[in-house]
Amino acid sequence: MSRLPIIAIAALTVITASTAALAQSASPSPPAPRHAKGSFEVKMVPQEQDKAEGSTLGRLSLDKVFHGDLEGVGKGQMLTIMSDTPGSAVYVAVERVTGTLNGKPGSFALAHQGVMRGESRQLTVEIAPDSGSGALKGIAGRLTIDITGGQHFYDLAYTLPNP
Repeated sequence: MSRLPIIAIAALTVITASTAALAQSASPSPPAPRHAKGSFEVKMVPQEQDKAEGSTLGRLSLDKVFHGDLEGVGKGQMLTIMSDTPGSAVYVAVERVTGTLNGKPGSFALAHQGVMRGESRQLTVEIAPDSGSGALKGIAGRLTIDITGGQHFYDLAYTLPNP
């Protein structure tokens, strides 16, 4: 039996793998994440509550003013549930941010989810997909919040499509 078909198959496999690797390396890489940092003030106004045994449902309006790399305002709504156990609560919120991000004017929406269990805190704030407008169209990313000494600070890790 001739070894020629085996050599041909091996060569074809190497060529196919090399072509696939070249195609992957030719794909445009995603844009590098950028960071915007600063502080913000927030005003939360309770809208209504529903108290029952074991938990309280709440709704609040959110008004924020951002300073730093993001200069603008945020408007939103928050839903909460607090248990009778101190320190245990959950919240979700949606917020539209309008302003200038590192010199680019536009708006985008944020989706918040927070879970508190005693001293444990988990918070996720993501830019809502396809919510960007103006020069912020196509924005994606996450925002982290740090509260130090009663003051709120943000770090927005984001990407924008290449022009």
